[in-house]
Amino acid sequence: AAHAGVGRGTVSRVINNAAGVKESTRRAVQRAIEELGYVPNLAARSLAGQRADAVALVLTEPDWRQFAEPFFSEIVGSLGDAPADTGMQLMLTLVRSKTERQRFLEYARGGRVDGVLLMSVHADDRLPDMLAEARVPTVLLGRRSGDEYVSYVDADNAGGARNAVSHLLKQGRTAIATITGPRDMYVAQCRLRGYQDALAPAGLQTSPSWVAEGDFSEGSGRRAMAELLQRHPEIDAVLAASDTTAAGALQALRAAGRRVPEDVAVIGFDDFPLAQRTEPRLTTVRQPLEQMGRAMIRLLLEEVEEQSVAWRHVILRTELVVRESS
Repeated sequence: AAHAGVGRGTVSRVINNAAGVKESTRRAVQRAIEELGYVPNLAARSLAGQRADAVALVLTEPDWRQFAEPFFSEIVGSLGDAPADTGMQLMLTLVRSKTERQRFLEYARGGRVDGVLLMSVHADDRLPDMLAEARVPTVLLGRRSGDEYVSYVDADNAGGARNAVSHLLKQGRTAIATITGPRDMYVAQCRLRGYQDALAPAGLQTSPSWVAEGDFSEGSGRRAMAELLQRHPEIDAVLAASDTTAAGALQALRAAGRRVPEDVAVIGFDDFPLAQRTEPRLTTVRQPLEQMGRAMIRLLLEEVEEQSVAWRHVILRTELVVRESS
């Protein structure tokens, strides 16, 4: 204030973009800020304004290996870009145990963050419910079965899987298997349901022996594909629950001497850059990850500004991207 030749209240109004400040005065204050390298004390501002200017992105996956999968880096990247023009700080937080869950809940209830973005939530994880009970604004990426009382952004997973299998049927494939994600995750259940919904009208097999469980990883794709080939050597197509799982399935098929797509067609899910690096290039179901990230940030900031009378549920469309593997 002294450097700019104005009162402290004027500096406060300029920093907070408040009205009632002449443009010449605003420029003088901004010039003083630049010359002095002044940075507002966010802790003090949060105490005064009841805002932390920060949101937490919480990853609840207990297995460290899962963080190496492309999905995490892709979605973290899309979420990291989204709040850039809001002035909000995005904090990445890992919550993998009951102790860490309780510690984070206390951290969030203490006003250290304005809201929470949750991803990779399993069916038995109570953190979304605990945050809702504490009235902490929260948005989930994906959802759990029956998630009515929390806001979420999801992709049309069942529809995407249904379209993928319909494509295989049109190609004349009749012995179609699937490799799922973890069955305690709703996203995996939806993709399995889409697979089943597409096969049923065609009168084809939907028995459990045509389904192998994976965990979205490449290694699980290799193991599951080998298992399916043992059960049903006549397999001529497989839908994998992720691109990384599909990449593992391609390796197992190659090791078994099966040609793709001549002998077995393969479709993944996500459309990561990996899908264009496999041999052959992977047909896959594209999730609009960038739009999903932006929708999550938008819903959360709206909730932070003013709690809505309703929870918002946003489901974005998927798109089948056909390449050489099918």
